[in-house]
Parts: sequence; C-alpha cells; structure tokens
Amino acid sequence: MSYEELLTKLALEDDRFVVMTAENRALVRNLPAKLGKRFVDTGITEQTMVGAAAGLALRGRIPVLHALATFLSMRAFEFIRTDAGIPNLPVKLSSFIPGFLSDGNGPTHQAIEDISIMRGIPNVTVFAAADEQDLVGMLPTIWHSPNPAYVRINTRPGTYNHTPFEIGKAEVVAEGADVTILTYGLLFEQALIATQILKDHGLSVGLINMRSLKPVDEQAILKAAQTSNLLVTLEDHFNTGGLYSIVAETLLKHQTTAKVMPYGLDGKWFKPALLPAVLEYEGFTGKQIAEKILGYTTNAVQPVIATPEFAE
Repeated sequence: MSYEELLTKLALEDDRFVVMTAENRALVRNLPAKLGKRFVDTGITEQTMVGAAAGLALRGRIPVLHALATFLSMRAFEFIRTDAGIPNLPVKLSSFIPGFLSDGNGPTHQAIEDISIMRGIPNVTVFAAADEQDLVGMLPTIWHSPNPAYVRINTRPGTYNHTPFEIGKAEVVAEGADVTILTYGLLFEQALIATQILKDHGLSVGLINMRSLKPVDEQAILKAAQTSNLLVTLEDHFNTGGLYSIVAETLLKHQTTAKVMPYGLDGKWFKPALLPAVLEYEGFTGKQIAEKILGYTTNAVQPVIATPEFAE
C-alpha cells in the first residue's frame, strides 16, 4: 500500500480527516476529486495552512498537512509552536523531501535541521520512516494519536520486513557486541548494506531503526550502550540537535558512558545532485559507512542506489 492509498482509505472511512497542502500535491494527486471540500490547498502559505489546521483540529477534525520539509519546519515554525504545540492539537505534519531526499536542491530547500527544530517544541512528536512499508505501518497510529506530529515522509521501496510500530519504541533489527548503528529514515537502506559488510569483516554488528525520535526509546539506546563497544549515530541531518544529540542526552540523563561516533552532516549543507551522487560525494553509501567504521577500504561492492521518484 502506498502513502496516498493509505491516506485515501483512512479519509474515506473517517470524515474527520482533512487533507491539506501548501501547493505540494505529489503525494496526494488523486485526493482532490475523492475528498471534495475535505481537500484544501492553501497555496504556498505554510503558516496559513498550519493556522487553519489548528482551527480544524479545535473543531474535532484530523488535519494532515503536506509541504516541503524545509518550509514546513522553518517558515511555519511559530505557527506549529503556538497554534499546535501549546494547545496540544492533533495537527499532523507530513514533511516532503527531507534530508538527502531533497537531493537536487540547494541549501534553501535542504531540511537537515528539521528534527532538531521540531523536537524542541513541547507536545510535538517526531518520526522518520525507513521506507514506504515502514511509513504506511506507522501512520495510522501516529494520525490517530492525540498529539501534533511531524513525520519525515519517505516513500522509497524497501527490502526489510518491518515489525509493527509503536510510538516511543525503536525497531531493533539486530544486536551486536562490536558496533551498533542507530539510524532513521532514508539512511536505514544504506545501514543495512553497511551492516552486512561489517559482518563479512568479522564484526558483531547491531542495527536499530530509530523511527520514533520523540518520544525516543531510551531503553534501546541504553541497552546498546551497555552491550556494544561502539555506537554510530547515522543520519541525514546536522549532528547538532539530531540523533547524535538525542543519544548524548539519553546517556547523560542516565549517567551512562559510551563510545559514540556521530555520522551526520557536521556544520555544512550537502552538495546538490541526484541522490546516488549525493550519497557518494558526502560519504553516505553503505560501503563508505562500513569503511569509515572499519578504518580501512574494502573490496565490497556497493549496490546501485535508485534515484527517488520525486527527484528534483
């Protein structure tokens, strides 16, 4: 089932759902004809869309909003904080082309600080799906929750069969004594590749899909810290404020120490290109990730990386 198919199904079953967009219809092309007045396009006015959504939520509706991740998280920040966060209204934010998925776009359109921004707002929950199967499995629970929610949308096909989703719980794919990779979203795809390469080189490797970033699964982090010699926080986000910060905060909160390698963007935006070239240039292919952890190059073969459906 695709994102649009899921949203169509839920909206037709429950007339509380209202689908909104700030002129970003790529994910919801077929919904205007099916939902009629319950499909609202506000134009390129993310703030207006969030404010209107808060009003709809006050009237008992479940508004699901669509916009580019950069503008949804930054241009509309005050409205999300004030209109949805403070009153704790179930405004659901679907952020389009987050992180490296904005591949061909320059810094103005690169949402690589959005996790940090959104998780800083009280009451707002934050999630990132590994692939479309993971996304479709997560969204019914998220959309029916009572809180505002920010979701990094990822509709790429995946090969991993994900376990049922629960808010506040990580998906532990494997446990390892030598290294555990903690990741979310798009880079789960490359983490699977890196994990296999590391195993082929004799390491005991763990992998955790941190798809619920707020609330976060502190126990999964703490267990990995206790059982693994190295934690790697892999993310298409600035290290500051993202998963690296989440892990550090968790360890400090519980007065636990661990060796942690941040593997994210360190104070710079990425060079725009098609996704395969972005990952290669920035050092985020599965092969490059494994070699960075190992500390040496290998003869491993990097699988072909598919260009996103919505490549710019």
